[in-house]
Amino acid sequence: MVAARGGDTSAMSALVGALATRLGPVCGAIALDDGDDALQEALIVVLRNLGDLREPAAVVGWARRIAVREAVRVAARRSRSVLVADVGDRPPRAPGLPGGEADVDLGLDVRATLAALAPEHRAVLALRHLEGLSEDEAAEVLRVAPGTVKSRSARAKVAFRRRWTA
Repeated sequence: MVAARGGDTSAMSALVGALATRLGPVCGAIALDDGDDALQEALIVVLRNLGDLREPAAVVGWARRIAVREAVRVAARRSRSVLVADVGDRPPRAPGLPGGEADVDLGLDVRATLAALAPEHRAVLALRHLEGLSEDEAAEVLRVAPGTVKSRSARAKVAFRRRWTA
């Protein structure tokens, strides 16, 4: 971490690799198809501001906050113009991959249901259920009150269930 802060390109590359592995699923859950773009934007912000990090041991939590913020921003920007793909538009499953057609259909259904939620709701669901953060920890990452996390989580779950069973 110290070497990365000092500009060592090998250390920076290792840091980016480790953070990408950790933050990619969070960005993907929030920004969906734009998850890779959100992750890239987040990693750029992390590298630009690495020198401002006061406690190097807190790099993962600090980078997670940046990644969530960037994923919500990217998702909000794109949500106005992106339509959920029709199920008929999905690519065929490659032969020899594990899982069957039901797994592909289920994944597409979950993704379409998530796409119908607001990016802020996806962020709360990702932090609480993918990352396993408490309400207080999620509130800190999102820079909102714990009560806001609780209410967004409740609304997101209701909206997800309603769309899932429709």
